[in-house]
Amino acid sequence: MIAADGGARRALALGVMPEAVIGDLDSLDSATRAALPEGSVHRIAEQDSTDFDKTLRHIAAPFVIGLGFWGARMDHGLAALNVLARHPDRRCVLMGGREVCFLCPPELDLALRPGTRVSLFPLGPVEGESEGLEWPIGGLKFAPDGRVGTSNRAPTGRVRLRFTAPRMLVMLPAGALEAAVRALAPGAVPPAALGG
Repeated sequence: MIAADGGARRALALGVMPEAVIGDLDSLDSATRAALPEGSVHRIAEQDSTDFDKTLRHIAAPFVIGLGFWGARMDHGLAALNVLARHPDRRCVLMGGREVCFLCPPELDLALRPGTRVSLFPLGPVEGESEGLEWPIGGLKFAPDGRVGTSNRAPTGRVRLRFTAPRMLVMLPAGALEAAVRALAPGAVPPAALGG
């Protein structure tokens, strides 16, 4: 587990020792820092990116599950979405208390429970095609200041999405985390299989 700056404090409070802490360290208090193993704290001083961006750029992981980005501060949540848009090559799911969210690659096949809510939100102009959505998206032009695709559904559970660019967020209920992991990183071991 890698913590982005002050996320180390929350990890320790939950009984999880981060392998590394990455960020500008403006949120890492002295008590938390003292509890971390020597050599595990990595300061990146530049202020042109968020701690999540710094962390994502400095780890070599084929798949990332981001926790703690949907909290009390809306600006942090929006900044995390910006990081997803800036790094479309990284497979990353942001997990909140009730939903998971990820940047959709150009093609994606999801195996969900029948009736699962599938919401789509564009981070830039994008068009797409779908199979398995209750309301197909073919021929629609999506944009953050135009058409969005919230509250769609997967009647049979099988959904195929194709987009002209990696600019579409997919939001699913938190219970669909395993399906998202399997779709985004077919070789990854879903968290449920790890006992967590």
